[in-house]
Amino acid sequence: MNKRSIEEYIKENKKEFDFKTPSDQLWARIDAGLDKEKVKKKSGMPFWFGIAASLMLIMTVTFIYTYRNRDQELQIADISPVYGKKEMKFASLIEEKKDSLQVFAKKNPVLYAKFSADLNQLDGDYEKMKKDLQNSPNQEVVVRAMVKNLELQLQVINQQLSIIHQVNQYKEENQI
Repeated sequence: MNKRSIEEYIKENKKEFDFKTPSDQLWARIDAGLDKEKVKKKSGMPFWFGIAASLMLIMTVTFIYTYRNRDQELQIADISPVYGKKEMKFASLIEEKKDSLQVFAKKNPVLYAKFSADLNQLDGDYEKMKKDLQNSPNQEVVVRAMVKNLELQLQVINQQLSIIHQVNQYKEENQI
């Protein structure tokens, strides 16, 4: 049907459109059909969008958790509390002894420079092991080596202080 024939049909049957109403049977069928028909509620987001969003959330939380753990440097006490206590003990003793060495630095700067070089080398080795600890597959071995390094630093400082004491004693005896 073209546009003109529709318009003509409406004009010719206008009275029937205005006065005729659907029968009660037709309304009953429409009403029954509405009860049977389930209205499907469309969600604004398909099911797989929800799954994708959940996966993104899980991946984000995992990334944040692992990223934060990387920023936190692994300590000896995290691996072995016993070695952690030893580390603290040796580190505090080393600091005390280094202070004693610095007092001597004023009297004999050349000898102090040699002593400092030895200690700096051992301390550099300790710092390298500390970095290696972060990615080491056998962290227990690295921890033991670190504590052994601190123990060695303490022994070296004690020997240096002993040498200083002997040098000072020699100077006192020869001045008389």
